[in-house]
Amino acid sequence: MVTVGIIGAGRIGKVHTTSICTRVKDAKIKTIADPFMNEDTAAWAKSMGVENTTKDYKEILNDPEIDAVLICSSTNTHSPISVEAIQAVKHVFCEKPIDHDVEKIKNVIKALEENKVKYQVGFNRRFDHNFEAVRNAVQGGKIGDPHIIRVTSRDPEPPSAEYVKVSGGIFLDMTIHDFDMVRYLAGCDAEEVYVEAAVLVDPAIGEAGDVDTAVITLKMANGAIAVIDNSRKAAYGYDQRAEVFGSKGMVATTNDTLSSAVISTEAGVTGEKPLYFFLERYMDSFAKEMNCFIEAIEKDTDTPLGVMDGLKPVLMGLAAKKSLQEHRPVKISEIEM
Repeated sequence: MVTVGIIGAGRIGKVHTTSICTRVKDAKIKTIADPFMNEDTAAWAKSMGVENTTKDYKEILNDPEIDAVLICSSTNTHSPISVEAIQAVKHVFCEKPIDHDVEKIKNVIKALEENKVKYQVGFNRRFDHNFEAVRNAVQGGKIGDPHIIRVTSRDPEPPSAEYVKVSGGIFLDMTIHDFDMVRYLAGCDAEEVYVEAAVLVDPAIGEAGDVDTAVITLKMANGAIAVIDNSRKAAYGYDQRAEVFGSKGMVATTNDTLSSAVISTEAGVTGEKPLYFFLERYMDSFAKEMNCFIEAIEKDTDTPLGVMDGLKPVLMGLAAKKSLQEHRPVKISEIEM
């Protein structure tokens, strides 16, 4: 049994708490820490079976009974707490992104070189049943050599301008999942990124210095061309699809819906809208990624997504930002310098 401490009791912290308490059999949560811990959150934690709550995350790092730490706090804390947790010889699950600053991610890499602990980054979409099926088809050679990879990711509602200002921008906040997905489906890294983007959904996002609609093309190391399209608002719901076209065929996945029922009448043919947002769409994947993390600790195996898997999408996101600013293709090697 792996004893866990969770740092951060916001939305994603509660997702992981729920997963561990209800769907991860070989882990238990001893303590949840959050600087804004209040009576309501503490009561919620207790209802999930977690007795210990605190405002000071260092209580988790200093507790010899806790084997692993989940970092679910604000993005600006991910890398420094990662380093502290690694130096405290705790296994670490860190939500994406590790940081927006490459040098700070390198500090995490250095800490891992000096301490033999497990480190996993929270790109949960790799554990989604649809995307796993696409990946398996590609890896199994069923569609031949990949030529074109398409990833569509559109949110049902845009975030607030206040959130946008601290998010790091669409490429490091939203598209970062799609950068990881392209690497996952292609089985290799990207070499070059080019972006066309605009503010078409909410002028306040533009005023906050970001864009809300983007098409990103990528040259992959295996020769494939990848295309990502993003929008902060799809009127019909959470649009999450992928396709890989290859020399021998094509594999694609559609959106998950409440049911596959289609009603056909003289008025027309209608079906269900996509599941509303990520909590509805990806709950199974959150549980599966956590089971994989716990299994890596128990069996002393590599985690499925290590620190380098956390670094590569950030490099892609920074290249995308540079491409948009300079109106040109940007090589990943320019960012790595």
